[in-house]
Amino acid sequence: MPIEIVCKIKFAEEDAKPKEKEAGDEQSLLGAAQGAAAPRDLATFASTSTLHGLGRACGPGPHGLRRTLWALALLTSLAAFLYQAAGLARGYLTRPHLVVMDPAAPAPAAGFPAVTLCNINRFRHSALSDADIFHLANLTGLPPKDRDGHRAAGLRYPEPDMVDILNRTGHQLADMLKSCNFSGHHCSASNFSVVYTRYGKCYTFNADPQSSLPSRAGGMGSGLEIMLDIQQEEYLPIWRETNETSFEVGIRVQIHSQEEPPYIHQLGFGVSPGFQTFVSCQEQRLTYLPQPWGNCRAESGLGEPELQGYSAYSVSACRLRCEKEAVLQRCHCRMVHMPDSLGGGSGGPCFCPTPCNLTRYGKEISMVRIPNRGSARYLARKYNRNETYIRENFLVLDVFFEALTSEATEQRAAYGLSALLGDLGGQMGLFIGASILTLLEILDYIYEVSWDRLKRAWRRPKTPLRTSTGGISTLGLQELKEQSPCPSRGRAEGGGASSLLPNHHHPHGPPGGLFEDFAC
Repeated sequence: MPIEIVCKIKFAEEDAKPKEKEAGDEQSLLGAAQGAAAPRDLATFASTSTLHGLGRACGPGPHGLRRTLWALALLTSLAAFLYQAAGLARGYLTRPHLVVMDPAAPAPAAGFPAVTLCNINRFRHSALSDADIFHLANLTGLPPKDRDGHRAAGLRYPEPDMVDILNRTGHQLADMLKSCNFSGHHCSASNFSVVYTRYGKCYTFNADPQSSLPSRAGGMGSGLEIMLDIQQEEYLPIWRETNETSFEVGIRVQIHSQEEPPYIHQLGFGVSPGFQTFVSCQEQRLTYLPQPWGNCRAESGLGEPELQGYSAYSVSACRLRCEKEAVLQRCHCRMVHMPDSLGGGSGGPCFCPTPCNLTRYGKEISMVRIPNRGSARYLARKYNRNETYIRENFLVLDVFFEALTSEATEQRAAYGLSALLGDLGGQMGLFIGASILTLLEILDYIYEVSWDRLKRAWRRPKTPLRTSTGGISTLGLQELKEQSPCPSRGRAEGGGASSLLPNHHHPHGPPGGLFEDFAC
């Protein structure tokens, strides 16, 4: 059977190339992968590592009892370190925090707080019309009647305007306010702003955050002092009890910041007629931690209102929004004191987190009876009332700062990331004498061994190809050289010979650019 031997012969290039390139070409020609330098073995790495005890446990040398004891010591220390590290990690993940209180922090350049007051009686009896009584029957409990005083059977009135009703029938501050002084200066009803709450038409002193009135000193006489006539003769008679029926007499007062809307039916306190009530305030600045240490709501920082209808987020504003959404979902309307943003209600549970920065005012309340006998006669003559009316309707409210200092309460992270890293570094140095660089050494060694094994698996030499096609056999060059009985000839040979292949000789080849001669 005739056999054809096919050989690939690569002639040398005319230009000289680096030795490394020639070696690479030769490897490509012969199809054999030249292995890279072997990585360090474990003993060599252990002898040069900065991890304490690793060189004595895994370094070069004979195995014996001493090496075994060092290995046990190393493993024990490593286990102790891992146990301590796990405890430190668990303590860090609990996100502990502590509370720091400064009872006499300097007061910031903030003004006097906002003071909101409401008459407990929502509607003046003399100001209600027949239509008002008809529309407010569910609130007041009064039966709707016609002009002759009989119970209405088929009366029909136009749709009510609740804002108009509250403005007309609510107690007017100009009629209630008898005297007003702030820090020794006279004030009037024009210094109060109208605000609507669950008590109807209410009034807020110092409501504008852009022009907040300052308090120049602490103590009585340096705050707001007002005398009010609560107009008890205008209180509604109780025909039947409703959810809004009130048996009290007096006013409700809330002291709050200008950015916070009044939530007076929940957060206000009562002031009774016949008494002068002293309210000593102290500003309290509270700072809470956001997630993951706490549950406060951080500011968005976008300069946009975080709640529709309000300029800033507060718990009171969030609660009012939740009430509005509940009412909106049930009856597709809103009450007057709710924010004017008729969006779709969420229908889900309403969660109002505490803002991370909060200002509130602590209060100490005391009171004395007024008037005495002499002042009762004077006030009766001054306001053209009798002494009984003065005792049953007049009250004095005095709101002032105890001192121009504030109480600062701040939550702080008790165990942060820097403390965790410091403790881990101390435990690591105590038990195994390691550092971050030691960990990098171990990772570098693992990378070196893994990369070497990957390269060996990738560059593993393949089995020489043997293909037979119709009597023609093709052999690889390496196999031919191994199976050939005759040695290769050098470049000095020049003559031809009887062989399977002619004797190839390039007379003009450059020195060093040799060709394999396979003639036998």
